[in-house]
Amino acid sequence: MKYLKLFFVSSIMIFMSISLFAQPKAWVVPANFKTMKNAVAAGDVSTKAGMNLYTKNCASCHGKTGLGDGVKARALKTFPGDFSKVDFQKQTDGELFYKSKIGRDEMPKYEGKLSDDDIWNLVNYMRTLKK
Repeated sequence: MKYLKLFFVSSIMIFMSISLFAQPKAWVVPANFKTMKNAVAAGDVSTKAGMNLYTKNCASCHGKTGLGDGVKARALKTFPGDFSKVDFQKQTDGELFYKSKIGRDEMPKYEGKLSDDDIWNLVNYMRTLKK
């Protein structure tokens, strides 16, 4: 019985350690980006441009509708996120711009690959993916 308790406690501690490490680290966005205003007005033209860019550059991981279920998502170490959730949508445009432009870990940076206006169009399109 003593060994069973020891095994049980050890198993719980190992499981808790693994689950702590599996949690994505907080993505710190500099204050100047958090307050940055979108330089491209939201509208049909911007949304369509953003959708085309999203389909080409983002959907393979983030999924066609932003649920994080793209064809490459299963191969990633971390979940790419669900753009339809409130937590995602409550981020400022500047935060989304920063994360798309700078990237981190498995999220590629688009600085130098897409123009700032293209990234703002992506932000406008991502806003349409809410539930």
